[in-house]
Amino acid sequence: MKKTERIFTPITSFRNLLEQCTRFGEKTAFRYPCGKEYASISYAEFANIACKIAAGLEAVGLAGKRIAVIGDTSYQWVATYLAVTAGGGVIVPMDKELAISEIEGFLAGVEAEAIVYSSSFNDKMKPVIDRHPTLRTFIPMDPAAGEEGEKLLPLAALMEKGSAALADYAFPERDPESLAVMLFTSGTTGTSKCVMLCEKNICSCVNAACATVNFFPNDVTVSVLPLHHTYELAIMLASLTYSLTICINDSLRHLMRNFANYKPTGLVLVPLFVNTMHKKIWDEVRKKGKEKLLRRTIKVSEGLRRVGIDLRRVLFKDILAAFGGRLEKIICGGAPLNPEMVKNFEAFGVQICEGYGITECSPLISVTPYFAPRPGSVGPAVCCCEARIAPSGNQTAEGFEEGEIQVKGDNVMLGYYNNPEENAKAFTEDGWYRTGDVGFIDADGYIHITGRLKSVIVLENGKNVFPEEIEEYLENIEEIAEVVVVGRKGEDGETVNLTAIVYPNQDLFPEGTDQSVIYDTIYSKIAEINKKLPSFKKVKVLELRDREFEKTTSRKIKRHLVK
Repeated sequence: MKKTERIFTPITSFRNLLEQCTRFGEKTAFRYPCGKEYASISYAEFANIACKIAAGLEAVGLAGKRIAVIGDTSYQWVATYLAVTAGGGVIVPMDKELAISEIEGFLAGVEAEAIVYSSSFNDKMKPVIDRHPTLRTFIPMDPAAGEEGEKLLPLAALMEKGSAALADYAFPERDPESLAVMLFTSGTTGTSKCVMLCEKNICSCVNAACATVNFFPNDVTVSVLPLHHTYELAIMLASLTYSLTICINDSLRHLMRNFANYKPTGLVLVPLFVNTMHKKIWDEVRKKGKEKLLRRTIKVSEGLRRVGIDLRRVLFKDILAAFGGRLEKIICGGAPLNPEMVKNFEAFGVQICEGYGITECSPLISVTPYFAPRPGSVGPAVCCCEARIAPSGNQTAEGFEEGEIQVKGDNVMLGYYNNPEENAKAFTEDGWYRTGDVGFIDADGYIHITGRLKSVIVLENGKNVFPEEIEEYLENIEEIAEVVVVGRKGEDGETVNLTAIVYPNQDLFPEGTDQSVIYDTIYSKIAEINKKLPSFKKVKVLELRDREFEKTTSRKIKRHLVK
């Protein structure tokens, strides 16, 4: 694929982004489910709503304060985020899947003074109103009928106040390096820290995404991941900067139906979604008895492409129809992605570009270039930062230094809130952020991730095994839906056996299938993979589980809960 011209105007602040949205005028910014139909809102309307919220917050004395937002993905959620930050305040996006007691504790800890929430939180917020130590204003987006109270200020009423004050309202000037966003990490390791970001952090990340990813103003995307997650949020803001149309998915149950209606040209996902989509494609093909036919068609298609004839959108029309028929590209990040799956989607006419990021880096660190992909790599560092490998004494077979990936640049956080101990651990003496990820950088500057420092398995011979690498091999087994590799001590108490804990692909085993049959089927395929691996990386033990692994809301498996 050739490199294309990027068509966007870099943003300098959240206020600047709203100004750009106003200039995009009547172009559709958001489409969303509305009852049994779909509704839309233009860029100019969206920007006007955000401005009214900002003016309303100033009118009620909340400008410049710490304000939380929680609930289902909506344009009101995004408008609140931009209104608070452009208005000089600090936004605190919250995970809607957390228990209400956790939400209360987090917000008290950061001294939030108000919270904006969707209708799914109306009942949950009722007992909080009178007991919370710092929240003084509760702003429901869609309050229940008859709901009122001294601390209750519906979003519509806030916007009315803002509308009355809008003529005299002006966004304040703010230091681009001052605190603007407070985010709680998702806690896959069992702890959650509050990350502090500034406008400079987020804007540098948004501009880097726009400069790197092959999207255009006429593209249509679907917002699938939770908005409180930095990854989805950065892509949402980049999408607004591009002026493309953002469609909102209201439920994972409705995902395929929404794909059919929205007809997206691009998606931003985590590997779990891509894995699931990939497995469903092949499961459906097998059910119809067309697996051999499809594999032959892929070979024919690849042969035609080598002589300059690309018929993928015709040959695989039925497969692409499941995603609305127009899907061309997927940006995928959040966890390692199987290179074989990338090749499979490419064969169908959908390019997957893998990215790498972490909340503390706003979150983008690198993206695979669409015009120069490299399987197994997450690409070179984006333009707002640089990456390096910490010396470790370990080398790859190709002779590259393998160690912790460290980052420095405009995207790196201000630090953790009220947590000097973790801040000291997070940075090197010369100011580089320690990601905790292990990998290497090849001769062309492409980053390759090989594992996590915290999940490394140390064998009795001193060799280090990164379970993510082994899991990547095992995910190729169609009978495996989910897998986590751990180290188990053997009967001698010294030997460490690599153990694969597997949740089987239920679609491939008829109901009532004996566990021994499932075990033997999967173990025989693991044995085949073992033949290709060095002895110290072979999986010795298989354990089956009868339910999915517990995950964060960004769909990462909580490894610390796997025993």
